[in-house]
Amino acid sequence: MQSIVVSHELLLERISISDATTLFAAIDQNRTNLRTWLPFVDQTKEQLDSEKFIQRIIENRDHSFNEEYMIWHQGGFVGVIGFHNTDRVNEKTELGYWLIDEARGQGIITKCCKKIIEIGFEKMRLNRITIRCAVGNLASEKIAQKLGFTFEGVELSGERYNDTFFDLKQYSLLQKDFLAHQASL
Repeated sequence: MQSIVVSHELLLERISISDATTLFAAIDQNRTNLRTWLPFVDQTKEQLDSEKFIQRIIENRDHSFNEEYMIWHQGGFVGVIGFHNTDRVNEKTELGYWLIDEARGQGIITKCCKKIIEIGFEKMRLNRITIRCAVGNLASEKIAQKLGFTFEGVELSGERYNDTFFDLKQYSLLQKDFLAHQASL
C-alpha cells in the first residue's frame, strides 16, 4: 500500500529513499523534544543516517512485514507511523509513531493510529497490536487509552536511551475487541 488516505487533511505515504532529506530535516529541527522519548534521535546525526534507516526498511519489507509511513498533514510532513517487530506466525505487531513539535495536540496521531490499526486487523489479519511507551510519556499513554488499548504492565529496563534504561508501559488491542468496538459504532 503506497498511500493511505486518513482524512481530507491527512495522508500516509509509504516511506521511500527519496524521503531521507525530509525525514532528517524534521528530526534535526525537532531534536530536543524528540530525543526525550526516542532513542534513535541521538544516533541520527546526518542525512546519511536517515537514508540507511530507510534502506533497511525497504530491504526488509517483504520478509519482516514491518512498514513505515510518512505522515502528511495539509500537505506538510509532520511525522512517522508504522509497524515494528511484526510476528506473522503469531499474528502480532507493535505500533510506533512520532510527530514534530508543531503538529502535536491536534489529534493527528490518534487519527493515523485508528487507520493503521484498521489495516492491521482487517487487511493484514493480525490478532494483536501493542503500543509500548516509556513510563512518563503521558501523551503516548493517552493515545493508547483513547484507542481502547488495555494496559498490560511494565517492562522493566525495556529500552535504552543513551546510558540509561527506561521502563516501558505496554498496552495491547486484540482483533476481537477491535471488531466488537467497530460493530457497536
